[in-house]
Amino acid sequence: MRYLDPTQVSRRMNGRIVKNKSAKGLFFLATLFGLIVLAVLIYRVVVDGIGWIDWSFLTGRQSHDPERAGIMGAILGTLWMMVVVAPVTLILGIGTAIYLELYARKGRLQSFIQTNIANLAGVPSIVYGILGLTIFVRAMKMGNIVLAGGLTLSLLVLPIVIVAAQEAIRAVPSYLSEASYGMGATKWQTIKNIILPAALPGILTGAILALSRAIGETAPLTVIGIPALIIPFPEGIFDKFTALPMQIYYWTLDSSLVTEYANLAAATIVVLLILLFLLNSVAIFIRNKFQQRY
Repeated sequence: MRYLDPTQVSRRMNGRIVKNKSAKGLFFLATLFGLIVLAVLIYRVVVDGIGWIDWSFLTGRQSHDPERAGIMGAILGTLWMMVVVAPVTLILGIGTAIYLELYARKGRLQSFIQTNIANLAGVPSIVYGILGLTIFVRAMKMGNIVLAGGLTLSLLVLPIVIVAAQEAIRAVPSYLSEASYGMGATKWQTIKNIILPAALPGILTGAILALSRAIGETAPLTVIGIPALIIPFPEGIFDKFTALPMQIYYWTLDSSLVTEYANLAAATIVVLLILLFLLNSVAIFIRNKFQQRY
């Protein structure tokens, strides 16, 4: 057995301590850089847009006059779109995860499906826009309505929910399901009463991330032809609509001609961030409730 000299041991320990402190400092600087950039962006947006946010801006219609322009149509369109995205994504995503983890036979087919789902999470969002244009807008002849936009964004974020739900299901301790089977419960009863409630906090975390991405996407909506024009307020999922990201996109383009549109875009970004914060707060509250229960 080889014994190291105390001097060598001390030198190695000091080297490891230096490496640990260096890595810690590097990661801290990377985090700090990201926070500083985020703070600067938020500060700039708030400063440019906060003065334009008032009741008439929030409840008004789109207008060619920047002083009279409003975003109520975009707000309603965004909320109606989430009415489609949330249930479609959660039902299909959780159902797919349950099948792959608890029902599908382990083998090449299951591995092939799993690999492709993971790859789909990295596909550029504009590709999903082309897919939505081909299937929902043209093949199914829906046109650029809320339902088509919601289904397109559901395809975009579905892989995120599936992967998150699978990881949450895998994290459930096996002794819980084994105890359920030992008490005479069927497989579906075990899934419904034991596995899903225990995995729900992790599933909701993935759902929050997925819906946060969906609510801010612009490229798929641009491809399927969602306008930012003076159109009636949407009253259902079969109406034409616009959304907050589209409004921001078009006002940013128009700011090269009329500088006030840059302020309108900044004000709309602030409203979108507040709406996103409120929706995420509700989802986090529900998740925390289930964490305390299970």
